[in-house]
Amino acid sequence: MDDAGFVLSMGVTGGLIALAAALLAATALGVALRRRAGRFGPGSAGAPGRPSRAGAGTLTAADLGSSLGRQATLVQFSTAFCAPCRPTRQLLAQVADTVDGVTHVEIDAASRLDLVRRLRINSTPTVLVLGPDGAIIRRAVGLPRKADVIAALGSAVPGPGSEG
Repeated sequence: MDDAGFVLSMGVTGGLIALAAALLAATALGVALRRRAGRFGPGSAGAPGRPSRAGAGTLTAADLGSSLGRQATLVQFSTAFCAPCRPTRQLLAQVADTVDGVTHVEIDAASRLDLVRRLRINSTPTVLVLGPDGAIIRRAVGLPRKADVIAALGSAVPGPGSEG
């Protein structure tokens, strides 16, 4: 029975080592994904490796069910059971209230599957920054930071002294 006990203890030790390695890999993946969440990247027109479809990079007032902002529009895709959607809504509304000419529009992804498919919205919240013409300039998935939203708006809102 000594040989069986040795084999059993090696099996348990090997299992514990495999479990520790799996936990370490999952933690590293979770940290990496969390760091990416809420970061703004290029809009659909500038996404590398994705074929551009007609109308995929521009939204109209009819698409939004609301008028576009004079300077920019913050579009948030949400769902009923999305935990980070509420703080995202509050943050975007606050930014829209403080930046002149910027509006915030929230769209229920479940009721607008046509837009979800067209824009390839894969999770909520997804935030789009639109220029005054409705072109998608920036895109973020997850809860963004206020500083990142303001920086993304800088791509759409002309600075002082520029004509617009």
